[in-house]
Amino acid sequence: MLFCFYNLDKPGAAALRQQWRPAHKEYLGRVADHIAFAGPLFADDGETMQGSLLVIDFPNRAAAEAWLKDEPFTQNGVYASVSIRAFANLWPQKAGFPA
Repeated sequence: MLFCFYNLDKPGAAALRQQWRPAHKEYLGRVADHIAFAGPLFADDGETMQGSLLVIDFPNRAAAEAWLKDEPFTQNGVYASVSIRAFANLWPQKAGFPA
């Protein structure tokens, strides 16, 4: 089942985000074959990272929660809030994805 992670950074977390970004990307790489899409959320300026949006296939919610618990941004205090929701991808993507 797909799970959507909508995680917002703490105010002033930009330096923490950059510090832990390599570990975050490596951790994502461990589930790369299960990622529907993933990337940072930005402020309206299109440059300031403010969080993460991830959609990843896990067998159940418990597995999704366990994965998020060990995620480097979560463990190191980057996020102010995290939200996990089951998700069904019912629309064929045409925009925003690499060709």
